[in-house]
Amino acid sequence: MDTIFALASAPGRAGISVIRLSGSEAITAVELITRSELRGTKPKLRTVYGPDGSFIDEALILIFSEPYSFTGEHVAEIHLHGSHAVVALTIKTLNNISGLRQAEAGEFTRRSLDNGKMDLAQVEGLGDLIDAETEAQLRQAGRVFTGALGKKSNEWREKLTRAAALLVATIDFADEEVPDDVSSEVEILINTVANELDKEIVGVHTAERIRSGFEVAIVGAPNLGKSTLLNFLAGRDAAITSSISGTTRDIIEVRLDLFGLPVTFLDTAGIRVASDLVEEIGISRALERSSLSDLRIVLSTDGEYPDGMEPKTTDIVCIAKDDEGLKGGVSGITGAGVDDLKNNIWYIFNNKAQDVGIATRERHRISMVNAKDFLDNAIVSLGYGPEQYDITAEEIRAATHALDSLIGRIGLENVLDEVFSSFCLGK
Repeated sequence: MDTIFALASAPGRAGISVIRLSGSEAITAVELITRSELRGTKPKLRTVYGPDGSFIDEALILIFSEPYSFTGEHVAEIHLHGSHAVVALTIKTLNNISGLRQAEAGEFTRRSLDNGKMDLAQVEGLGDLIDAETEAQLRQAGRVFTGALGKKSNEWREKLTRAAALLVATIDFADEEVPDDVSSEVEILINTVANELDKEIVGVHTAERIRSGFEVAIVGAPNLGKSTLLNFLAGRDAAITSSISGTTRDIIEVRLDLFGLPVTFLDTAGIRVASDLVEEIGISRALERSSLSDLRIVLSTDGEYPDGMEPKTTDIVCIAKDDEGLKGGVSGITGAGVDDLKNNIWYIFNNKAQDVGIATRERHRISMVNAKDFLDNAIVSLGYGPEQYDITAEEIRAATHALDSLIGRIGLENVLDEVFSSFCLGK
């Protein structure tokens, strides 16, 4: 494979910038530009020289010999002073070395996957870890990145392999004396895996929300302070406010870290009989988007819903414009009741977050649903006794095959492009 290199730290002026190399020529290339011997594991301070032998920088060099590196190949890191000129000239120097090329997006991590240093779920966890903005996102990504899903998948696989082996042994030795009926143990093994799959499947939707953010729509009739409340929550003027009814026509989104949980608040058009076509479109979008949100804050003067809006059990109904805080409502002007509202929202979402397991993506959910369907079939055929043990064993093998796609044992190529599309060049 080619030896690749890329800037592994954020571009732009910084105290330190890191250029990473991976491949058979990684160490040799850095020895060439530093004109020094770099074998060994200790960090080394070396001068980096340009193509014409001119001084570029004093850099800290780290060497990771194969297979003890992130990619499983020889890896070298050049820790430079983070000026644009230093980084640009170092990259230009590496470009001039035969056998080296700049890495493609996510190529370092893909090599780690190809060389067995990570499974596919861990790659997804790493992507989420890099993108994490809140504590909840960090915890969730960390579980996947450290191999929790791979470990659980292997546990499921071992149980199902045991179940299939018991059935196959019974079939193979049908004409000989065999031990006690295996159906009870097989049923226990299948049901154990199926029940755990059910729990994980339920938690995937919430896990996706933790990654992308819960949505809270602020809804109500016009001129009830929806935009003012959004601005108070955001701590800035995210939405235009005025005393004119119907000022908000489109949906305005503000993403916040709510006590460690990612939450996107939506300011929507006031719900009433529209006065013109544009307002009518805005109200239609407000009703549609708010119906899909995880929670709605319904602002009202009397605790009633505006005409045209159907109540939902997840709604939080608040008295609007309670500037003095005497009605148990909220005010985006004085902040009265806002802390209680935020705590209430956090409590609701935090309770949902307790259902999150280790499967976090729609891809995971599909694999587990497919496996669960095969296991349901296996339980049915198992009930018909030894005459259908061969069918039961085949259903179990199909379930195992479906679960193998969780961590990339099978069906790898058709998901790699999607998984790596969000990675940066240096990762």
